[in-house]
Amino acid sequence: MENENQENTGTDGAEVLVVASKLKNYIRAKSGMNTSGAVISALSDKVRALCDQAIENAKREGRKTVMDRDFM
Repeated sequence: MENENQENTGTDGAEVLVVASKLKNYIRAKSGMNTSGAVISALSDKVRALCDQAIENAKREGRKTVMDRDFM
């Protein structure tokens, strides 16, 4: 169980929000390049920041549902 938790957290201990295998496959298919393990944590941080902003946008409009337009 401990190993499972380690796989779901980045180097900073924050939860990983992207599927590493899918991301690595996409990058390899698109460019033929490998993907550093640090990319997963960095991208999760960016996704987290985008979600935080979308949450604020939804709140500002008085909604309790985050919608696609909140990411614009």
